[in-house]
Amino acid sequence: MISKEVTITNSIGLHARPATYFIQKANNYKSSVWVECGSRRASAKSLLGVLSLGIDKDSVVKIIADGLDEVEAVDALEALILKGFNE
Repeated sequence: MISKEVTITNSIGLHARPATYFIQKANNYKSSVWVECGSRRASAKSLLGVLSLGIDKDSVVKIIADGLDEVEAVDALEALILKGFNE
């Protein structure tokens, strides 16, 4: 199991469109992947779960993965966040 903390820098946070990109990317991996904000955690493969966290701009999230491709999953999700979800 590995994890990384990343700051959400895009203007609207992890809502609607960015959350969809995030979930699509997470679903490319076989590992179990979660996103954590504060004391709350949700599956990174669930739109409802990710949106329920209410992640805003400048929030620090932890991406956690466990499985065969955990390193690739966390690195790819971190890169997506750092690129501002390609917006």
